[in-house]
Amino acid sequence: MSKTKLLTVGAICAAMAFVLNQITIGGLPQGGSTTLGSMLVIALAGYWLGPLYGILVGITVGLLDTITGVWFVHPIQYLLDYPIAYGALGISGFFKSDKFGKYALHIGYTLGVLARFLSVFLAGIIFWGHFAPEGQPVALYSLLYNSTYIVPELIFSLILISIPTIKITLDRLSTTLHNT
Repeated sequence: MSKTKLLTVGAICAAMAFVLNQITIGGLPQGGSTTLGSMLVIALAGYWLGPLYGILVGITVGLLDTITGVWFVHPIQYLLDYPIAYGALGISGFFKSDKFGKYALHIGYTLGVLARFLSVFLAGIIFWGHFAPEGQPVALYSLLYNSTYIVPELIFSLILISIPTIKITLDRLSTTLHNT
């Protein structure tokens, strides 16, 4: 795939993920919300373009989130909650292989979401633990808090990419990207 095509598809994926990231279902007091597939679009970039470009698309989306007025308390927290967390979704590209078969996207996406979760979980422990109810371990608070918005989107997206028509469409897009 030419660099021009890689950059163009990557930019389109970043733009789509950024727009989808603005369409939220609910929202939590210290940030975090379930979106309509923004994480999936970043993972698709990794899956279609390879992990490096997927990670770069995710970092771009994390940086773009800054213009929406994200609230952060420390530069390291900002990096963990935004560029690193979104960039982690691009690791889905490491799992596009025949050995993963027809579930390669499911596996890559799930592991990318897990990597994102680990980043925000760590930020939750280090920077947001003071919001934990008295007596509740900070790690448990971060686990529960971050699960409330990441797990529903993971489940929604896994169901979405399991729908035969959508799976066929995504496979055709992948084939078209690599054959033109």
